Amino acid sequence: MLLFVAIFTELIPSPHQRIFRLPELTVSLIIGFGLIGLRLPTGKLRYKVLYTILEVFLILLTSITGGRTVRLFPLLYLIVVTRSCLIFQLPGRLMVTSLSFCLFLLTLLRRFQRIPTSPLLQERLQFFILGYALLFGLTFVFVLLSMNSMVAERQSREKLAIANEKLRQYALRIENQAILQERNRIARDIHDSLGHSLTALNIQLETALKLWQSNPDKAKTFLARAKDLGSQSLQEVRQSVSTMRSDPVQGRPLEDAIADLAEELHRSTGISPTCRLLVTRPLPAELHTAVYRIVQESLTNICKYAEASEVKIQLQATTHELNLIIQDNGRGFNVETNTTGFGLQGMRERTLALGGQLLIESQPGAGCQINAHFPLPHQL
Repeated sequence: MLLFVAIFTELIPSPHQRIFRLPELTVSLIIGFGLIGLRLPTGKLRYKVLYTILEVFLILLTSITGGRTVRLFPLLYLIVVTRSCLIFQLPGRLMVTSLSFCLFLLTLLRRFQRIPTSPLLQERLQFFILGYALLFGLTFVFVLLSMNSMVAERQSREKLAIANEKLRQYALRIENQAILQERNRIARDIHDSLGHSLTALNIQLETALKLWQSNPDKAKTFLARAKDLGSQSLQEVRQSVSTMRSDPVQGRPLEDAIADLAEELHRSTGISPTCRLLVTRPLPAELHTAVYRIVQESLTNICKYAEASEVKIQLQATTHELNLIIQDNGRGFNVETNTTGFGLQGMRERTLALGGQLLIESQPGAGCQINAHFPLPHQL
């Protein structure tokens, strides 16, 4: 808008023509000054310096060749200061602002020195020049501070956008990794449990077919065993599907979800776990899921490997932490050589992800005890 006003002012005919006036050249210089602002230098420092020198040179030519436009030359320097804030760091901005103000003062003094005045009018003119210079000096400072604030805000938004993009990519990687780990765990469960059960089921059916003609009673025994294996395989499939649910707790209280796991263990093995669940305060949703998964994995391991007759589950929330203890009297294992399984590793990862700690105490023939401790946020 400022450049348009300068061009329009220059093209208006004046009844008092100056001897040396080139409106076409002045308009071309102003247009050129505006066009070079469409693409600011962003590369090396010397290109930025040459760009600023070119701007100042065009302004000086405009003030020499222009008529009315020369009255607007201080505002052209404001454009230089504005552009410098977009291409220079703070020291460069200060240097360009200082240079623009000095050139403004020199041009201002040069213009008024040509005016013949009396001593009294000369004194008034000096006060006018001083006030004019002070006004534009404050304007330069205001423009510089405003542009610094705007540039800083823009840079902050750009950094925030970059940080959000990196965070989104990290979250996507973690999600993909978690999905891959869950798939690997499900695949291992299917291979270790369901695959074994189906293989045994196939053997029982083949044996029953072979004995069906010669020994029907014994064939029925194998068929009954095959039926039990089929039920067991179906239970394992249901358990795998239950594990794959995105929200296993599904809005239920954590105590009820753990009680359902204990009831499921009782139906599968006949063991009645002793549950002592003391949670009297609200817990974060991610903590609900982590505790549920740890209890689920622990009971699954007990069901598969422990050969236990007693299981104890204790969950207690204190002021600063949540404590989970799962204990059985099964055959136990060597902690130093049997803690690399995917289930135990998954429990450790879930605990560490929430800033907690997982401890496993076990010995061959002495059962196993799993202790998980989670810190609780103070605001809860």
